[in-house]
Amino acid sequence: MTTMTGTPAVTGAVGTAHTRVEGVAKVTGAARYAGEIPYAELAHGWLVVSTVARGRIRSIGADAVLAMPGVLSVLHHGNAPRLDIDYVGLLGRPDPTLAVFQDDRVPYLGWPVALVVAETSEQAREAAEALVVEYDEEPHDVAFAAGRDGTYTPENSAVEKGDVEAELAASAVVLDAEYTTPEEHHAMMEPHAAMARWEDGRLEVVDSNQGTMWVAAELANLFSLDPTSVRVRSEHVGGGFGSKGIRVHQVCAVMAATALQRPVRVVLTRRQMFSLTGYRSPTVQRVRLGADADGRLRAFAHEAQNLSSTVHEFIEPSAAVGRAMYASDAHHSVNRVVRLDVPTPTFMRAPGEAPGSFAMECALDELAEKCGVDPIALRVRNEPDAGPVSGLPFSSRNLLACFEEGARRFGWADRDPRPGVRREGRWLLGTGVAAASFPSNAMPSTAAVTAEADGTFTVRINAADIGTGARTALTQIAADALEVEPGRVRTRIADSDFGPAMIAGGSMGTRSWAWAVTGAAKELREKLALGGTVPPEGITVRSDTSEALAALAQKERYSFGAQFAETAVDVTTGEVRVRRMLGIFAAGRIVNPLTARSQLVGGMTWGLSMALHEEAVRDAASGGHVGADLAGYHVAANADVPLIEADWVEDTDADDPVGIKGVGEIGIVGAAAAIANAVWHATGVRHRHLPIRPDRVLLAGAVAPAGAGVSVGAGAEGPDA
Repeated sequence: MTTMTGTPAVTGAVGTAHTRVEGVAKVTGAARYAGEIPYAELAHGWLVVSTVARGRIRSIGADAVLAMPGVLSVLHHGNAPRLDIDYVGLLGRPDPTLAVFQDDRVPYLGWPVALVVAETSEQAREAAEALVVEYDEEPHDVAFAAGRDGTYTPENSAVEKGDVEAELAASAVVLDAEYTTPEEHHAMMEPHAAMARWEDGRLEVVDSNQGTMWVAAELANLFSLDPTSVRVRSEHVGGGFGSKGIRVHQVCAVMAATALQRPVRVVLTRRQMFSLTGYRSPTVQRVRLGADADGRLRAFAHEAQNLSSTVHEFIEPSAAVGRAMYASDAHHSVNRVVRLDVPTPTFMRAPGEAPGSFAMECALDELAEKCGVDPIALRVRNEPDAGPVSGLPFSSRNLLACFEEGARRFGWADRDPRPGVRREGRWLLGTGVAAASFPSNAMPSTAAVTAEADGTFTVRINAADIGTGARTALTQIAADALEVEPGRVRTRIADSDFGPAMIAGGSMGTRSWAWAVTGAAKELREKLALGGTVPPEGITVRSDTSEALAALAQKERYSFGAQFAETAVDVTTGEVRVRRMLGIFAAGRIVNPLTARSQLVGGMTWGLSMALHEEAVRDAASGGHVGADLAGYHVAANADVPLIEADWVEDTDADDPVGIKGVGEIGIVGAAAAIANAVWHATGVRHRHLPIRPDRVLLAGAVAPAGAGVSVGAGAEGPDA
């Protein structure tokens, strides 16, 4: 036993750079991911997905497959157990896709129609590929376009303030433009994988997910189980970006493990992930701005449209991004949806804000040009004193400080505002800027902190580290709250048995978990300060932040940022190269500068990829993707990424009990717009449709053959191609 007396010295771990506590395990291979943990008697499931985009299953040739070597079972709609889909979960009503193998209906290409289970993964795959499924095919519709038939406005998706049409009519300068973003996919390194088994009457699932509490609760509902009989663990996750919630592979693994009474693992292929794990919906966005001659906004209107599946409604809230950004006399924003024969989209890093900021921040840049005002000056001119729509005060709003620091470091004052005047050989050069914002919310979480008999401390919280460094940040936070060195703290995460906690999403994870860990650690420290001994089983204190969340009410809480980019456009090939990027952010208290900067740079890199590369193309004839893999779906590679700098300004809020705002998503917001605005500055042509491919640049007519003069027009627009 260890005797605890007095108060240890403050270490100040928060705010200093710390390498990841699990870093060595990851780089040496000691860290095991969901798809590679060995289990005795493990069987392997391989999904069979539909080859038609709409119709019904006529027959499944299971008998022939069951005779193949190693095959244990073929689950399908004719023999699968019934599931309960009529419930409201953590994020509302579930996507009916989760109720796998419940009927013969096929609503899109890639819909799961069977699961083949075998002794080895190779046997399961061979049998799955041999399974003959016949369909009664029906005509499908996957064509997404602005305002097409079937487009509707979901309930509570529109916000109005003032009379937009009247203010537009009274404006000296009006902008009315349409912007589009394509379908985009998460494409994380680790595929989705789950192992399920029954042990001592409890269901155990080892998974790759963004919240074990979420997955455990959904599985309990689907299979009508007592929630206490389900345990989900997810210690290491190789990326999620919004897609690793509850998916069909977890359901299939549980279904097979129940039927066979042995452990079963299901791992999705990369191609299957394109139809089974969600994606960012394509968007069509119309932005209308009305301003006085000096650029002061009178009207702000943002209308966005996305697609969803015929089985489930998902809204990509692109039009919501401006509701906290710019002051205007009148405001109108609305998100609309059309249901097609496609898989259901899902959350993807900065859902709504990423595509919405592209349209909004490009429109602000166009308005600045029309008014003859510097793009930063225009944004400063329309800085609100309070929430532009809500009227609520901001907890803190240091956007202007981001612009000021960013402009100084980027050299914005030396910028010639005229487009198409800077050239180096065959390259036209330009610079662009955009604002960034992302909500800073928190959700209830519980935590337990134990003083161990050996003088160390164990933190248990159902957090998820999806590559963000959350485990390390929580270790630092606990160390400071306990007033000990971080080396004396062990942080255990991602186990649903630890109790409810926020999922890793919405940039709320570390913020929510830190609150719970701090509360438990401080109470434990106070208890230990009374003296006495720590028994062999330790002393544990638990916390719950549910009631404390009321302290966040009545204020708008956001992270903000300013994105800067310099681009070079090849006049002969149309290639766009980003030469440098700078992001300055106001993101509250930075726990770990090392991992925080990594997150911000990662988001900005994704913004570059979004601007120039990423585009999932759907074939109208088949209803499926063209190139549903990482060869056909292009993401930015090392050679595409230049020097990217990310930093932050002081951003404190005396009324915030946590001070952490989250940096996982704001890095991508505005990055694509800054690059698109830089391409306009280089060429004089606006590109309102992402990605800015070389063919689009060439068709825009802003480049010329080598040696020829380049003719650019400040008001030119790129093609719709």
